[in-house]
Parts: sequence; structure tokens; C-alpha cells
Amino acid sequence: MSMCDPPRLLELATQSLLKDEASAIAALELLPMELFPPLFIAAYSGRQSEALKAMVQAWPFACLPLGSLMKEKQFHQDNFQAVLSGLDTLLSQEVRPRRWRLQVLDLRKNVHQNFWTVWSGTRASLCSLMESEDTQPVKTKQKVNGSRMGVEQALVPVEMFIDLSLKKGSHEQLLASLIEKVKQKKGLLHLCCKKLSIFRVPLQNIKLIVKMIRLDSVQDLEVSCTWNLSNLGNFAPHLGQMCDLRRLVLSHIHTSLYTSLEEKEQCVHLFSSQFLSLHHLQELCLDSISFLEGRLHHVLRCLKSSLKILWITNCLLLESDLMYLSQCPYISELKDLDLSGVNLASISLEPLRDLLEKVSTTLQTLGLIDCGIVDSQLTVILPSLSYCSQLTAIKLCGNPISMSMLKNLQRQNIRLINLSYMLYSGPWESDQDFPGTFHLGRFAHLHNKLKWMLHELGQANMDWFSANPCHHCGDSTFYDP
Repeated sequence: MSMCDPPRLLELATQSLLKDEASAIAALELLPMELFPPLFIAAYSGRQSEALKAMVQAWPFACLPLGSLMKEKQFHQDNFQAVLSGLDTLLSQEVRPRRWRLQVLDLRKNVHQNFWTVWSGTRASLCSLMESEDTQPVKTKQKVNGSRMGVEQALVPVEMFIDLSLKKGSHEQLLASLIEKVKQKKGLLHLCCKKLSIFRVPLQNIKLIVKMIRLDSVQDLEVSCTWNLSNLGNFAPHLGQMCDLRRLVLSHIHTSLYTSLEEKEQCVHLFSSQFLSLHHLQELCLDSISFLEGRLHHVLRCLKSSLKILWITNCLLLESDLMYLSQCPYISELKDLDLSGVNLASISLEPLRDLLEKVSTTLQTLGLIDCGIVDSQLTVILPSLSYCSQLTAIKLCGNPISMSMLKNLQRQNIRLINLSYMLYSGPWESDQDFPGTFHLGRFAHLHNKLKWMLHELGQANMDWFSANPCHHCGDSTFYDP
């Protein structure tokens, strides 16, 4: 609605009703469910705490998507405390109120985007919004006395959903309020978190918070804390409880020089064994993990589900690791494989060739950035690469590949009708007389040759970009003349 539009009749009605807050609260018992969302918005905007408390207790939908409203309007601590106070009053009752249906208080800001904007629609449209997968409780609640909810039906726990990003100074007041409320209600209020990100927070603080979360609700976990291996071992049991986990990102785990071999093996085993409980894992991203060298099989053999995405980046691997990877039964459906930053210069790429053959019908993206791959190695995997029929993107920059090999790559991949993106380094012929010094003029000439070849091969729409390190700052420079 623009600044010039007059208020709608429904807006005027909610404003009029809230002028007498006591009368508005008394009317909630008879209020049609379609009027709850606009009335809640008006009370939230006017910061009318008593009305908010009462509406939480009488909320007629299974889910109250408070997070999307806080994103649209603005976060007010007093509004938030009013909602928690209403929830507290509700859960303090011995029996469920006749009308109450609330099962989920959703504090996530990027879900239920349309709920608050369609309240002028029909009853069916509102109800259908609240029946999506994102609004469902973690586990189906058991019905009491049949399918009808009677006046004396016993209370069941309410679940609060929130995406948590644990880092110093972030949402400390909000999180403290939630944890305190969960402690007070002793099982009647569950803190659920589908996306949990942990950044540079002391392990003892993390463990205190994690104890308050229903770990079986976590579907997306990202840990980037610069931990040593013993820290990872201490956290590992929590990982095993995340039985619905779909995505795991783990980065910057180092091994102390003072860690004994026996302790190292124990920690690796403890971490790896947690994958036995992750039956829904689809994405596994391991970056800068120091203990994988010669031990990748410890992780892979504990997998219980087929991966769609596998990133093992900036890690040390042996040829035996690559061999086990190619034989793992849970990688045959990969859509995205990234081994960037893994030094493959002295490793036979025959295992990688076998792996590409295994995923030839599913692989869409292949990342081999800064792997030290040379022409002779690329020749090994090129035939298998040309049969990856779903491939859309190849990333090969940071490898000393010649112009003739790049031309061969173009010709071999002509059958890949879905391939639309290629990222490569300027061929070594574009270097100046001093090693590692890039000659832009020479490269522009060679790049134009490659573009012309694409045109001749009928692939003029394919994007070929070069990423070369700047000799001044070292950052990659993308080039497409």
C-alpha cells in the first residue's frame, strides 16, 4: 500500500479494537481465526504487550511465525518478552485451552515469508500456509482421546525453531532469554534448530548451549572454530545425536605436535564413528582438516547414506585415500565433487578417473582448483570426464596446464551439452621469462584462440574464464576479454 492509499477497512477495525486493549483481549475467544494475523501485526507494531500475551495463548494456528514478522517490522525486546510471557502462561496451565492449537513458535526470519501478507485471503489459504513441512514439529505428537482435541486434553510441548549462529557477541540477549525459558519449563518447551553454525566460540560455551537444543532437529551444521583434534573429539558425541543431519561443514581442524599417535587415532575413531548415526547425510564438506592424510577411509566407511555433495578441500591426501574414495559405495550419486587445494601433483589420477566413471550420470560440478595437475595427469581423467553427461561446470584454475591441453579439453568435451562454465588458469605459455609472472598480452591472444575454437565447435555460449594470481597482491584475477 502506498503512502497515498487510505487505510483498509480491516486495518481500521484492528486499530479500533486495540484502542481498548482489555476489550480486545476479551474478544479473542469469539474472534474469527482470519483476524488473528492482522490483529497480531497491529499489536506488534503498537508494542501492546498485554494484547500480544493474550493472543499467543489463544493463537488458532499450529505455528506462530514470529521470526518473519521481526524481520519485516523490527526486533523489539519488549515485544519478544511479551510473546515469551504469553507462552509461559500457556504452558503453566494444567490442561490445554479449548481453542489453543499452537505447537511451533518459529523465530527463523527466512521462512513463512507470505504468512503475514495473505491474511486478507480465505481461511483455506491461511491454513495451507501453516501445513508446510517447515511448520511441522520435529516428531508427530501423539493424539489424545482420538482425533478430536477436547477441553481436557493434556498439554504437549511447544517447539521453538531458531537458526543459530554462535559467534562472540551475536544475539546473546535473545539466546539467553530462550535458554532460560527452556530451563524453566522443564520439558514443556523444546528449543529446535534446523541450521546451526559455530564460529570461534569457546568449546565450554558451545557445550552448554548445545545441551539445551534438541539435537535431532539439526539438519545443517557448520563448524569453523580452528579446533585441535582433541576439541573435535570432545564435540563428536553431540554430532552423533544429530540423527536428521543433511549437511555437515567442518573446517580448520589441526593436530597438535604434542598429540600422541594413540590419542590421535582415538579422536579420529570417535569422530568417524558418529557418521554411523547420520542416516540422512547428503552434503559433506571438509576443509583444512589435518588428520585425513592416510585416514580418509575411517570417515568414508562409516557413511550410512549416499552423498550428493562432497568437498574435501585444502587437505593432505595420499593415493590410498583417493583409491578408497573411488571405491566407496556411498559416492555413486555425487552431483558436486570438489578436491580443490588437495596436492595431486605426485599422485596417480587413475583412482580419480575411476571415480568420474562411477558418477558420470549424476556429476554436475567438478572442482580441481590449485591441485598442481599437469598435462599428463589431465590426460588420464579426460576420457572419463567427457562421459559426465550432466556436467555443467569445471574449475581447473591454479594448475600448470598447456595451451594444447586446453584445446584438447575443448574437443573432448564437445559432447557435454550441459557444460556451460569453465574456470581455468592461463596456460603456461602465457608466463613471462620469469616463472610465475603472468603476461596479460600473451594470455589475451591465447584466450581469444580458445574462444574462437568454441565458436567453431558450436559452443559459443559456453563461458570460459581465467583466474590467475596477481603478481602484486596474490589474489586471483578473473579475465574474460
